[in-house]
Amino acid sequence: MPAYYLLRTILVLIPAVSLYTIVLGTVSLLSTLFDRSGNFGHRCARAWSWLILKTSGVRVRVSGLDRLDPSRSYVFAANHQSIYDIPILFASLPFQLRIIAKASLGSVPFLGWHLQRAGHVLVDRANPGAGVVKRMARLAARGQSLIVFPEGTRSVDGSVARFKGGSFVIAVQAGLPIVPISLTGSRHVMVKGRLTVRPGDVTLTVHEPVETSGVARERARDLADTVRDVVASAAA
Repeated sequence: MPAYYLLRTILVLIPAVSLYTIVLGTVSLLSTLFDRSGNFGHRCARAWSWLILKTSGVRVRVSGLDRLDPSRSYVFAANHQSIYDIPILFASLPFQLRIIAKASLGSVPFLGWHLQRAGHVLVDRANPGAGVVKRMARLAARGQSLIVFPEGTRSVDGSVARFKGGSFVIAVQAGLPIVPISLTGSRHVMVKGRLTVRPGDVTLTVHEPVETSGVARERARDLADTVRDVVASAAA
């Protein structure tokens, strides 16, 4: 079966995902001419994510959404197992979502253009600057939420690495609650370093939000460790 899944990835999934990206990326870009908030663009991103999961045969079971207040903005902090994690989160979380991405992605045709125009936070990791906090505050003012992967890279074996503290400093300064998210099974869909995509079942667990109001900036490191332990408790 490995050869079958490789051929399926090359002959079916890659052309399909390319088509979804071009069509929905174009619609998203055109929408920014009348919707500068990027909210319609986010609908395009959710449709793009749903189509990718459906075409790939990825089924997602979500638990814990009842812990969240739909009227609030959050920073969703998730473990990172696969490049499929982004469509999984976008398709599964009923919030206006934005991501922090490296600035170089902004030049990628369609995907990068969407990130720039739809209000995502593109950061020069060598010099992130104080502007990130201001952009976070603007997201919250528009009722939008942020996704971060604090490990900084994808896990090969499912273990959850230590969380980097930068995104937690930003969350504390912006006063946004952090929601630990545990992803299980996505690493089997597309293993890091391999092209092959396999159908599979993924579990997404939403944990109780962690408030940052009143947390000192100096405690961000402790906060990162606490959230990491919560995420790791249900990730594999």
